[in-house]
Amino acid sequence: MARPYSQDFLANLNTLNPENLGVQLAKLCVGANLPTLYVARKLGVSRYTVHSWFRGQYIRKTNKVKVEAFMKELDKGFAGNILPVLGLSSAKQYLESIQI
Repeated sequence: MARPYSQDFLANLNTLNPENLGVQLAKLCVGANLPTLYVARKLGVSRYTVHSWFRGQYIRKTNKVKVEAFMKELDKGFAGNILPVLGLSSAKQYLESIQI
């Protein structure tokens, strides 16, 4: 089951390096209200991996390509006023609708 982001994580997010791709991904996902579990499924990795990226850990080259494509789709979603989603079903539906 998808869980909301913890207050500790949200508070810590602003202290992390904003140049880091994983931190940028985290900020987009938080802003879009997309649960980590659904993001992990879309990217084909574990939830633990996504949490590691969100905290600034290394992203392998093969995953980096997927993450960058995913982030471009999120940017389009924000530009088109599709994001942020309002709930879990909307998040799931949105992620199923995008291609990366």
